[in-house]
Amino acid sequence: MNPIIQIDGSLGEGGGQVFRSSLALSLTTGKPFEIKNIRATRKKPGLMPQHLTALNASAAIGCAHVEGDELGSTHVIFHPHDVRPGNYRFSIGTAGSCTLVLQAILPPLIVATSPSKIYLEGGTHNPMAPPYPFLEKALMPLINSMGPSVSSELQMPGFFPAGGGQFMVDIVPSERLKQIHLCERGNVLKKSVTAVVARIKESIGHREIKTIKTKMNLPDENLHIQTLDNTKGPGNAVVIEIESENCTEVFTGFGQKGVKAEKVAARAAREALEYLAQPVAVGRYLADQLLIYLAMAKGGIFTTLSPSMHTTTNMEIIKAFLDVEFDISQVSEYCYNICVRSNEVRP
Repeated sequence: MNPIIQIDGSLGEGGGQVFRSSLALSLTTGKPFEIKNIRATRKKPGLMPQHLTALNASAAIGCAHVEGDELGSTHVIFHPHDVRPGNYRFSIGTAGSCTLVLQAILPPLIVATSPSKIYLEGGTHNPMAPPYPFLEKALMPLINSMGPSVSSELQMPGFFPAGGGQFMVDIVPSERLKQIHLCERGNVLKKSVTAVVARIKESIGHREIKTIKTKMNLPDENLHIQTLDNTKGPGNAVVIEIESENCTEVFTGFGQKGVKAEKVAARAAREALEYLAQPVAVGRYLADQLLIYLAMAKGGIFTTLSPSMHTTTNMEIIKAFLDVEFDISQVSEYCYNICVRSNEVRP
């Protein structure tokens, strides 16, 4: 029997990612863990609905024995058994992020014994979480380049605070993951912007588009407005997509009450321009997301901007479950290499 791994939920950035990464790695490796101080650094510590949904989803696919599975819990013990791929539906019941729930269960399912289909309900376009366009355009293609086939379909966007979003993920696993070597993004092929406006004035989207057009010097044919009137509640997001030869990056701004559309758009444009100004393949958010998959593949490398605390925290959690090392080297003032190296000998 595997010894139980002890995780301090207040480690590093001390948020929900520590918990989700632990769930994903526990399911992938079969190693049980005990976590205390869950989300200790947050205003409301403990499990919120999206974290509890991630725990319940992980328990379902991993046939796990769980202690502490209740809202507000700051202490969870998780004993996984066999991962069972199949058809599952998980609903958060709030506007909590569906993509964050998926973070916990996608890694084990891409190396499972048979395909899975996952239906998720909740928020799809959330501040402080990877939005659906990032999942679809930036993360999934890189996962697919490692061997699995992961595809998704957005059935209904869900914005904070109403939620009500739905998307489906089809997963055809691969027994073994290929490594990623992503040191150059290659030539930029296309820069496009989509302003999504749901049950609010379309003029808000036009103002966002105009701001980004000016800041990024984009042609009109690359600017789009998507108007939705059938969402559960109002919402707004502006999505900047940078398609390059070797990867695609996505930068998103979210409309908020009391914040001008121009300010929302300017923030997203600033992130995109920071990325484009440096010879890196991967932005900060994508760097954070890729680490688990490269560790599962027992190696890989990519260039990115200065690593965030989310990234360095994720490294520490991964090392608790997998025998890997992370080498971070600064190439220039703003460009870094992150190399994942396994201490195991591949057969």
